[in-house]
Amino acid sequence: MGDGSVRHVGVGEVQALRDLGAVLIDVREHQETAMGKAPGVSCMPLQSFVIDRLPGDTPLVFICRSGNRSDAVATALAGMGFATFNVLGGMIAWQAAGLPVIAEDGGPGTVM
Repeated sequence: MGDGSVRHVGVGEVQALRDLGAVLIDVREHQETAMGKAPGVSCMPLQSFVIDRLPGDTPLVFICRSGNRSDAVATALAGMGFATFNVLGGMIAWQAAGLPVIAEDGGPGTVM
């Protein structure tokens, strides 16, 4: 469980967190993730977010388009005792860094 604070990380730190067992969760809406998302991300749209579906003992790394929605989710969950991280700059920064973005059909994606 977390200490009540959100840790903010850059896109370059996400893979290291995943390698340590963290789960990357995209909170954008389906129409956004269908256009482009990070490979292997779990999609949990903010409008239908279900806390009971989250692993309670695993660090959670949240991402959205720019980092605002994911920060709100990460902050709320940190206050509930979850270990949370927010990706600064979100998928915009992810794509700008040249990290892979895939569409729902598995082809190259884009961030809208």
